[in-house]
Amino acid sequence: MNITHAYAAHNTKSALVPFDYTPRALREHDVQIEVLFCGVCHSDVHQARNEWSNSIYPVVPGHEIVGRVTAIGNHVSRHQIGDLVGVGCMVDSCRSCPSCEEGLEQYCEEGFTGTYNGQDRQTGAITYGGYSTALVVDQDFVLRVPANLDPAGVAPLLCAGITTYSPLRQWNVGPGKKVGIVGLGGLGHMGVKLARAMGAHVVLFTTSPSKIADAKRLGAHEVVISRNQEEMEQHTNSFDFILNTVAAQHDLNPFLNLLRRDGTLTLVGAPEHDHPSPQVFNLIMKRRRIAGSLIGGIAETQEMLDFCGQHGITSDIELIPIQQINEAYERMLKSDVKYRFVLDINSLRA
Repeated sequence: MNITHAYAAHNTKSALVPFDYTPRALREHDVQIEVLFCGVCHSDVHQARNEWSNSIYPVVPGHEIVGRVTAIGNHVSRHQIGDLVGVGCMVDSCRSCPSCEEGLEQYCEEGFTGTYNGQDRQTGAITYGGYSTALVVDQDFVLRVPANLDPAGVAPLLCAGITTYSPLRQWNVGPGKKVGIVGLGGLGHMGVKLARAMGAHVVLFTTSPSKIADAKRLGAHEVVISRNQEEMEQHTNSFDFILNTVAAQHDLNPFLNLLRRDGTLTLVGAPEHDHPSPQVFNLIMKRRRIAGSLIGGIAETQEMLDFCGQHGITSDIELIPIQQINEAYERMLKSDVKYRFVLDINSLRA
């Protein structure tokens, strides 16, 4: 296969710089993809800078990938050359543990293989992600992209979209349910769009009054300023489900107070330091639950893409050439994006 052009981090402090490599040779069940667009996730920053202490350099980030199939292995049956496809956060799993057999590859008991900074299960080679012109991925981890959606806006659905869709589905969000979304960033804005499309009554919690109008534009029925105790108390004991997307350490108790009996607060934001412990009586007295959720499995991710196709949902993005990735990281850390950067990989081919 031809040389792939990419951007990589080479150590914890280096900027991402051009990097060339040769992808693996096409296996019988592999799909070769020309990458068109790749979303920029906060976890890309964590990995590029080894903030989770597991990075293997060089790191080529990117797990919100949309592209076209350019070649297929001899036994590929799910995709054809020319198909518009997506790749999310994982490219393999053990496929035999109970979680994998239930279609929950994200919870693979051996650990799924990350799209980047993972290890190929056959060769042990380090996987490289979507900040690159091409990928080779097993067909079972390649997804169909709905033809009616803007492909650049689809890219963040492969992580931000499924990270919010999966818990909304798991806890049966739909008509008649009152649902809270905490935080209006890359994850939160998708949570608002998806919960609204599912038919729930959606309330957005934010610390920023400046986000009220945008939250309502995205689909929130109500917006609560979470620092305003009076506004918070008006919703005591009323939520069926609250999805907390905030990745900074904060007190969970004010949100627990808002759950009705048997309500669930699910965390998808991953802070660098744990949240303070919740008050146990807040849980006991109403049989409330605190839960966590990761991405979805492959089948559920396809379900999410199809749902977004049916409802015309994509991420709100700022499309940039990949040469601006380092500036994008700094802006993202300042929350200076609405709501997801997407890299135009064609700029690498110029």
